[in-house]
Amino acid sequence: MSAHHRTWTLAPSAALLSVALAAGGTAYADDDIETLTAPQIAQKAREALLDAESVRITGKGDLRGPGSPNELDLALDRSGNCAGTVGIGGEGSLEIIKRGETVWLKPDAAFWKNQVPGGGEALRELVGDRYLRGTTDIGLLRGLAWVCDLGTFVDRLAGVPLSGVPLTKGEKTEVDGVEAIPVTGGLGGGAVTLYVATEGEPHPVRLVVTSTGAAKATVDFVDYDKPVPTATPPAGDSVDLNTLLG
Repeated sequence: MSAHHRTWTLAPSAALLSVALAAGGTAYADDDIETLTAPQIAQKAREALLDAESVRITGKGDLRGPGSPNELDLALDRSGNCAGTVGIGGEGSLEIIKRGETVWLKPDAAFWKNQVPGGGEALRELVGDRYLRGTTDIGLLRGLAWVCDLGTFVDRLAGVPLSGVPLTKGEKTEVDGVEAIPVTGGLGGGAVTLYVATEGEPHPVRLVVTSTGAAKATVDFVDYDKPVPTATPPAGDSVDLNTLLG
């Protein structure tokens, strides 16, 4: 298996989100968010994301690029813990659990076939229905150290120099029962729209990437500050990755 297939998972989401949060750097008074300008709303959303201890990110669409349908459902926190699944279109899916420095991975049959050189049939038969277990000291799993860490994820957003991206504010709407204000910025030949909650903390709640008017990808941010699930597989339900790697 290549670490590449796990490191891209949140990277595009981070880059897209950084467009909508491009107004960083200036503090604003604690006004009613609906009265603020688009850059001010983006700044409020950035600050709220910086303050979050954990979040669950779900996404569907071309998260890797054109013609690459993916699905993502991952809860992560600032301690580097995460739990969820990643789907790579028809190429397979992968369950991910990370607690501290230990990582458990559970590929499905399609993942073994399409993502492992030679089809992965021998490894699949050896592992069976168990998880692969290892630590982030293993190069194969090292990429998960930032994918599963909310602090690193947000730091990568802050490091993207997009302060010159023009932003526009839309009309208040509802996103899965949450009232939100949309802020839109350009992204290549399309656009990215960030929906920011208008009640409580001004958290980012949804990110929609469009191209020629059609939605290409949608990423939702839910369950802010809720603990990442702590359940991990029993020892007998996992295989030591170091043993497999020899």
